[in-house]
Amino acid sequence: MTRADELGANLLAVRRRIADACETAGRSPDEVSLTVVTKFFPASDVRILTELGVSDVGENRHQEAAAKAAECADLGLRWHFIGGLQSNKAAAVATYADVVESVDRTKLVAGLQRGAHERSHPVDILLQVSLDPPGAEHRSGVDPGDLSALASAVEQAGALRLRGLMAVAPLGEQPDSAFARLAEIHAELVSAHPSATELSAGMSGDLESAIRHGATRVRVGSAVLGPRPALQ
Repeated sequence: MTRADELGANLLAVRRRIADACETAGRSPDEVSLTVVTKFFPASDVRILTELGVSDVGENRHQEAAAKAAECADLGLRWHFIGGLQSNKAAAVATYADVVESVDRTKLVAGLQRGAHERSHPVDILLQVSLDPPGAEHRSGVDPGDLSALASAVEQAGALRLRGLMAVAPLGEQPDSAFARLAEIHAELVSAHPSATELSAGMSGDLESAIRHGATRVRVGSAVLGPRPALQ
């Protein structure tokens, strides 16, 4: 089996999972988009995925993402930055990322705004909200209570466009309960910011649960690309 055959079979299986989850939830498959997370995989895989109809790819490390986006600049992809973002890298990330999904503090907004000014179109922003309990050791994302202020800061930045939320289900908690909480948080955000309709949630292991609770985008890596290669 060639790499193209392998990726094609995996991608078909993931798309079927999305369609089945949508049918179970009484939703149209057109309501849920797929971002394939290509971190640690080569640009050659990105090219194969493009030939298979993938239009959105995700990366979580700036150095790798910048190099891969440059190498694949001819493909017309939408690049999603989904990893933890350092303030001193925010401007650089906004020069190539079409969507930044991991904005979790107002300190990032100025840098993203500077980088976005180099683009011909605004950079779409998803706010990463934490679903972890307070004090969790690996807590990431903005506290739900601070979400309103962060959303307002993004909306006031002219080169950024607030599009919605991103979240990861906490370790040790059933995804259904976490994503049910996320749905409530998202509804509150949309009531105050009507354009923030996107909800990026669900990965290889829990995409069905995320779709059940309203996800409009799922981020899938290993189920499409296979086990991550060993870091060099």
